[in-house]
Amino acid sequence: MGNSMIILTIALHPHLHKPMYFFIANLALVDIFCTSCVLPKMMHNLILGKKIISFHGCMAQLFTFLLSTATALVLITAMTFGQYMVICHPLYYVTIMTKRVCITLAGCIWSMAAINTLGNTLFIVHLDFCGSNLIKHFFCEISPLLALSCSSTYLNQFMDFVADICLAMGNFLLITVSYGFIIRSILNIQGSEGQQRAFSTCSSHLVVVGLYYSTIIYTYIQPPSSYSLDKDKMVAMLHTLVIHGESSNLQPVQQGSQSGLQ
Repeated sequence: MGNSMIILTIALHPHLHKPMYFFIANLALVDIFCTSCVLPKMMHNLILGKKIISFHGCMAQLFTFLLSTATALVLITAMTFGQYMVICHPLYYVTIMTKRVCITLAGCIWSMAAINTLGNTLFIVHLDFCGSNLIKHFFCEISPLLALSCSSTYLNQFMDFVADICLAMGNFLLITVSYGFIIRSILNIQGSEGQQRAFSTCSSHLVVVGLYYSTIIYTYIQPPSSYSLDKDKMVAMLHTLVIHGESSNLQPVQQGSQSGLQ
């Protein structure tokens, strides 16, 4: 409901039709997808005392979860680039981050995430599951599903690990470099008041980046052979139900403060 209100508010108020708010609306939509693909089925099973999900439902849940995770990773990077432009190059921000550029960028992000997710999901679909059908997790996720397969999962593990490295670590590197330039520009601002104002505009985004990437790296940037159910269940719960529920509550950089951030 909170994310839906964010999207509705941004859509109905013309003064919020700005690049950063546009990407926040996209991130809110991602959060809705992630929590909605996991939480309703989990609550349904808890209320009815069941632990059942169909194969097609499991694959749909897997696809939606992977799509939302991959999209959020790149969206956060795009939002970091927007903050970099506002703080480091405020005079070029309006001319570069146009409506057309933002829509094209968002379309590319969703398309890239969908292609990556479709490939990983199809690799899972074509596996043979001839043993136990008990998924040792609270939702359908790659590592628990691979543990159930009686066919070779080497290619799946390799593709999943490569995708995690490229998406998570690649975007994390871009964010780190961008914030390096942002912090350098902030430190060049004359006066502590201007520096505090600039840091405050980035603080909420940095918190989301830290929480999001810490759980992603801890859970997924590791060889599948080292998968641990006990530790990853708790981290997956934090990532899926807490971080995705709050990650769109960012404080955008105000364009009115650009002149003091040159």
